[in-house]
Amino acid sequence: MKYPISAINIAINAVFLGTLAFNLATVHQAHADTTKTAKTITNEIVLPPNSPQLTSLKIEPVIEVTAPVTDPLNGKIIFDENHTSRISSSVLGRAIKINVQIGDKVKAGQVLLVMDSPDLGSALADARKADADLALKKQAHDRSKMLLEGGVIAQKEFEGTQADLAQSAAESQRARARLTNLGAGGGNSSESYTLRSPISGVVVDRQANPGSEIRPDAAAPLFTITDPNFLWATIDLPERDLSKVGENQPLSIEVDAYPDEVFKGRVLSIGAMVDPSTRRISVRCAVEGKGKLKPEMYARITPLSTANTKVIRLPNTAMITEGLYNYVFVEVSPGRIVKRQVTLNSQGRDFATVKEGLSVGDRLVTSGAILLNSELASGK
Repeated sequence: MKYPISAINIAINAVFLGTLAFNLATVHQAHADTTKTAKTITNEIVLPPNSPQLTSLKIEPVIEVTAPVTDPLNGKIIFDENHTSRISSSVLGRAIKINVQIGDKVKAGQVLLVMDSPDLGSALADARKADADLALKKQAHDRSKMLLEGGVIAQKEFEGTQADLAQSAAESQRARARLTNLGAGGGNSSESYTLRSPISGVVVDRQANPGSEIRPDAAAPLFTITDPNFLWATIDLPERDLSKVGENQPLSIEVDAYPDEVFKGRVLSIGAMVDPSTRRISVRCAVEGKGKLKPEMYARITPLSTANTKVIRLPNTAMITEGLYNYVFVEVSPGRIVKRQVTLNSQGRDFATVKEGLSVGDRLVTSGAILLNSELASGK
């Protein structure tokens, strides 16, 4: 059977066009697969075990913390006034000897300062006079009693000696009470006045020098002694956050001196009024200083959820921001690090809490993320 030449040409062209279309589709699919593979590879870095880059990375497991209820608030570490004593002298005098320096540990009753005090000398003299007068009036009373019993004197004269004895006894008690108030009630017979510590602790301030005049009405105390194991913190709480904070609420406390450490605390009391100039409320907190925190340190204090809600927290150094999105690097296996997008719940100065993208136990690159991101960018 013979076919026309035109029909044969049409058939050949159809076969050719079909083959060409199939080849183009195959190439397009291969290109798409290659592009997809390349995109996946650009989000992953594989470092050999002996790579020097591994030594510059800090990798830590992801942990959960109690959820914050506000952004970090400005605060300051202060003395716990229940374990702090500001010591002044109750008499006028001049310092002879000072037994302690700033930073010294002292015990309750330890002598801090010895001074020469004319006031104390006057008080001692008054006490001696009162004792001598009391002894004299007692002898007169005893003598009058004997004479009254012998019928030598009248009852009126005896009653006069009784009144004199009572007055002398009252004056002697007054003089001794004054000595006790001056701190010299323990049998001190000289004008040397000793100033003692009422509590055990550490000397954190001293405003006395040898030879300096000591006045009971001085504006500043001579010594400040505190127990460093007990500290308070104050927070300037904005009005808008007042409903989120209550007494005994847990706190997390951070200071610049220990950037990688978080201290615990709790709210003790909330101020009764708003400061009219700053529009903030003063909040007093107890702090667990672990022997590291010092009074007058500035702190970032975050009130935490009382419902014990947990969130994932990571340092800001672990994140890379590209446009509107945040990324972290996670080690999925030894030396194999993957770039992963995360969604934040909140972000502070040093830390952020994550809503999506990380799980507890993931090994997160907390230091060196910028280096890894540069490595990825150079490999694209």
